[in-house]
Amino acid sequence: MKIGKVPENILKRSILKQIHTKREEVLLGANVGEDCAAVKLAEDEIFVISTDPITGTATDIGNLAIHITMNDLASSGAEPIGVMLTILLPVETKETDLKKIMEQMETACAQVKVQIMGGHTEVTRAVNQPLINVCGVGKVKRGKLISTAGAQPKDDILVSKWIGLEGTSIIAKEKEQELLLRYPSELIKEAQKFDRYLSVLPEAAIAVKSGVSAMHDVTEGGIFGALWELAESSGVGLEIDLKKIPVKQETIEICEYFNINPYELISSGCMLMASSDGNLLVRELEKVGIHAVVIGKALKGKDRILLNEEEKRFLEPPKTDELYQVL
Repeated sequence: MKIGKVPENILKRSILKQIHTKREEVLLGANVGEDCAAVKLAEDEIFVISTDPITGTATDIGNLAIHITMNDLASSGAEPIGVMLTILLPVETKETDLKKIMEQMETACAQVKVQIMGGHTEVTRAVNQPLINVCGVGKVKRGKLISTAGAQPKDDILVSKWIGLEGTSIIAKEKEQELLLRYPSELIKEAQKFDRYLSVLPEAAIAVKSGVSAMHDVTEGGIFGALWELAESSGVGLEIDLKKIPVKQETIEICEYFNINPYELISSGCMLMASSDGNLLVRELEKVGIHAVVIGKALKGKDRILLNEEEKRFLEPPKTDELYQVL
């Protein structure tokens, strides 16, 4: 496609025609010439807005772009309503590529009942692979807003599902041929399908009903980065049992092959939570088939301790995500 704003005929054919999911709260949505979206809220509701780019991979980028931003909204206790998109495409992009990205995003939006409300699409020499930034809009009742800063001393610290899901899925797709030289195809195919776990909306909804103190979706920097951010934001210390942090065998194998740390690998699909009764929350999540486990406690003070049997060390501030060492 030519450099510049995507032409109107392509906008209509490959973008607007792919948008089917609608929300009654959206008064003004995506259309030719529309620069804004409009959303109505009830008097007792609060706007919640989040934005996230996808830069680490171009594989399955539409699906990732939607789920990552929806997870941010869910971690605040909000119900997602819609998204505004900025899509920047390299010059060699074909219209079929753009249409595929839009189909991925609409499929993800339909899964979580979110409307694509508008945005901007452009072909530019400034990028060498598709770049998508998603601004998500959600709503939450007054008094129900959850933050990363809500953890209290003595709270249980728990996680849902497993760490490393997103990073494992991306690496298994991007490095499939190399990995197949060492591992059976069944292991690689299963790892590639970890993206089916990306959404944390179900566990967030249950956690809000169960009175969770704080939530933080585990993204760049992995579980170590998320633990540091939750502790720093809440002003608490931590004592975490490393062996209790759940990780899939496929993640372990792929991380060992590339000599990277699974605890510092991007982990969308895993929700970090603080609760006064973590075991109760675990049981509520398990009732609907969501694996969860208590991995430690919040403490008074600033010490962030990692225990590995007899070994004791301190958590460090977030580092560059391990995904970038592989890709």
